Amino acid sequence: MSDDFSETELERYSRQLVLREVGPEGQRRLRAAAVAVVGAGGLGSPALLYLAAAGVGRITVIDDDRASLDNLQRQVLHDTASVGEPKVHSALRRLDALNPSVRVRAVERRLEAANAASLLRDHDLVLEGSDNFATKFAVNDACLALGITAVIAGILRFEGQVLVVPPAGPCYRCLFGGEPDPGLVPSCSADGILGPVAGVVGSLQASEALRALLGAGEPQGGRLLVFEALRPRLRAVEFERDPACAACASAVAAARR
Repeated sequence: MSDDFSETELERYSRQLVLREVGPEGQRRLRAAAVAVVGAGGLGSPALLYLAAAGVGRITVIDDDRASLDNLQRQVLHDTASVGEPKVHSALRRLDALNPSVRVRAVERRLEAANAASLLRDHDLVLEGSDNFATKFAVNDACLALGITAVIAGILRFEGQVLVVPPAGPCYRCLFGGEPDPGLVPSCSADGILGPVAGVVGSLQASEALRALLGAGEPQGGRLLVFEALRPRLRAVEFERDPACAACASAVAAARR
């Protein structure tokens, strides 16, 4: 049943292989999967580490930023020696050291609405962990158009949110509408972020991504996971598709064709 796994793979993934929801077949799914991660910062750091450690076969890291000293309090993928280096290069080096059998591709570009579809196509799933709403909406819209599941997250101060967008919605626009006006929503640079909050929320993204790739657990659409560190608690907020959402309407129409 597991003849196609090397001895190294059997040992590396042994704690996953014994899970009934994973097993050899689930591990094969992970090995065959292609995942794009948009943002190699506070959220992308733990998400990328856990995806690579789990044996996701092909990972694309998309980020145009460089590591800085004030990143290191929460962006644990990078270290002091990485300061000034493109984050995708630091990520590639760290993930290769963690699991050399995973193929990691570094894309040093900023994902925008104009290039989102070309950057994300040919992937099975996308994780979005950027620090701006334009990128989040671009990922949401492109993934719906491409029929790809997206896991979108955000963090601020002591809280974080994770949303899984299935190929036919409901989606990020259904929940939040359009992009907020510039300066209306606080930023981590202005209002701060507790480092471990990024770790928890990025790990939740990885967990949701692996769950989707494995086809395990309950259906994921229409639920926003909210983590509050000061309470602490994790809660799920249910929501429905917005009938006026053009992005979801296009995805549903494409699925019916």
